Amino acid sequence: MSKLIADSGATKAEWCLMTGTKKKIVFTPGISPYFLNPEQIRELIATTLKPKLKTGTIDEIFYYGTGCASSTNKEIIKKALRKVFPEAKVHVDNDLAAAAKSVCGREKGMVGNLGTGSFCCFYDGKKISKETPGIGYALGDEGSGAYLGKKLIQYYLYDIFDEDLRSRFHAKYVTGRAEILENVYKKPMPNRYLASFALFLAENRGHYMVENIVEDGLNDFFFNHLRRYKESFIYPVHFVGGVAFGFQDVLLDLCATYQMRPGKILKNPMPGLVEYHS
Repeated sequence: MSKLIADSGATKAEWCLMTGTKKKIVFTPGISPYFLNPEQIRELIATTLKPKLKTGTIDEIFYYGTGCASSTNKEIIKKALRKVFPEAKVHVDNDLAAAAKSVCGREKGMVGNLGTGSFCCFYDGKKISKETPGIGYALGDEGSGAYLGKKLIQYYLYDIFDEDLRSRFHAKYVTGRAEILENVYKKPMPNRYLASFALFLAENRGHYMVENIVEDGLNDFFFNHLRRYKESFIYPVHFVGGVAFGFQDVLLDLCATYQMRPGKILKNPMPGLVEYHS
């Protein structure tokens, strides 16, 4: 029996084909029902995924993706997958479910996702029963790459950097006030632009200003979200995402500060999803 698992964002999708004990990983452009119509989604799957799989019948597909919280968008994805893989039984769920299943499996737990954006939820072992409503990078997304990047840019534009950190910043980025403001206020995907600066924070750990930005940004996630769930003090608190994985030492310290029990910390959901669906 062959299973196909998908973890898709708007820009990149990771697929894992499981045939017996064999696993094959394939990457394709991301799929978002908000930006692509049904025919474009079908064509993307048919041209960028199916030829790479090089396999016969696929029995079951478990698709997790951005924009799949609504029943309308779930049906759009289902129809596209059925057209390309008519023999497969198709299941579609959102990215929150992917994160929860990847770290909790079939156990209860809190889940914090810290990537470009952020979210928090409680998983009861079968489904997400509580979640913090997302309000986007402009108003929320505490602890995310965009949130940390915004803090870094504030330090730079307000001229808070000391001479050492400013020289490091200029050595890495050939940019200035005008270009930064244009990218944030005029160009598309400003959240991804801001999140790209999280890499600078990761590369300059140990500088006191960098540590302050990271600790304050991640503490905002704990203070505004995790601590408001009584379940955070009862069940393990798991984390998923590039920011979570890159700054896991800070997360562990914050768990100790808030007297929470840390669980798994994964860079991306796929390893946990493979284990879940095995």
